Amino acid sequence: MRRLPLRARKLIGTVVLLVFLVLYSFLIMTIAVSGHLPEHGLVQFLYYLIAGTIWAFPARYLMIWMLRPDEPGKA
Repeated sequence: MRRLPLRARKLIGTVVLLVFLVLYSFLIMTIAVSGHLPEHGLVQFLYYLIAGTIWAFPARYLMIWMLRPDEPGKA
């Protein structure tokens, strides 16, 4: 099966990443303001710390896929 060229993967990956980040941030903000978090400062700090870090794991795999070099001899 033929791979997508680098430029196409970058375009698709950029769009997917932007959509994912917007939806993820809306989800995180909705959970934060919905009353599910206690009014304790440490709990809120840990929530935002963890929520602000988790998005990087799926984004990492998307970036690896996006930036994988083209196969040699293929254009």
